Amino acid sequence: MAWRVTSDLRLNFAILYPLLLQVAHPTIDAGVTDYSDFDRKPWDRLLRTMDYVSVLVYGGREAVAAGRRLRALHKRFRGTRADGTRYSALEPEAYAWVHATLLDTYVRGHALFGTPMSAADTERFYGEYRGLGRLIGVRERDLPRTWPQFCAYFRRTARTMLTRTASVDRVLDTMGHADAPPMPISGRLWPAIKVPIRRAVWLGGVGLLEPDVRRRLGLRWTPIDAAQLRVLGVVSRGLGSMMPAAWKVTGPEHLRWRSAQIGAGPLGRAA
Repeated sequence: MAWRVTSDLRLNFAILYPLLLQVAHPTIDAGVTDYSDFDRKPWDRLLRTMDYVSVLVYGGREAVAAGRRLRALHKRFRGTRADGTRYSALEPEAYAWVHATLLDTYVRGHALFGTPMSAADTERFYGEYRGLGRLIGVRERDLPRTWPQFCAYFRRTARTMLTRTASVDRVLDTMGHADAPPMPISGRLWPAIKVPIRRAVWLGGVGLLEPDVRRRLGLRWTPIDAAQLRVLGVVSRGLGSMMPAAWKVTGPEHLRWRSAQIGAGPLGRAA
């Protein structure tokens, strides 16, 4: 299931959703503030996340070593939060939250934009992706055993831990001013499509949030926004029957395309 559902191109409409959930966590906000340059290189941040997921799901034996290197990298991310308390990126609750946000994104993203999963498929996917978390050091006890238990945990964490951090503002501001991605999009085409693409990504990211989480984060959401998101979802889901299989499972091709960068980065042997 993880192979089938984690690299569908239509999930790009949901890329803002996990990022907002992550940086709204005070510990992750502190780490991003101290160590991340995503506002200067937003596409690099996105591609590194895609690299990580692709290696984890499609990398075979390479995933084990890459997971160890990723955890080792996070050992140096420590400092002081905005409230004065000390933090570490390897705090089990915060570290597991990052994995949880991606897991939730795949289920919610497919329900709205891709191929909705049945209850049985969702449970199977949850078990697989929860298991993949152990490759990066998310312990078995850090996330609930079943999907319904996970949903309760996820709602509880989102409603009690998340807040409008400085990193939330940085993410939203960066999204509104990002240049063309390092993809096969020409300089001539990007100016024509950047406004609708930014709008679609904003709708997907903010729209997937639970209403009370949007309120906690101070994100405005109108009936017009909701209507546009519904239309976007209908169009995106409708594309499924016309999409080639390679567009629904892009992970292996992503690994081939990014092999040099992955090999030279924190996930690769050269790191």
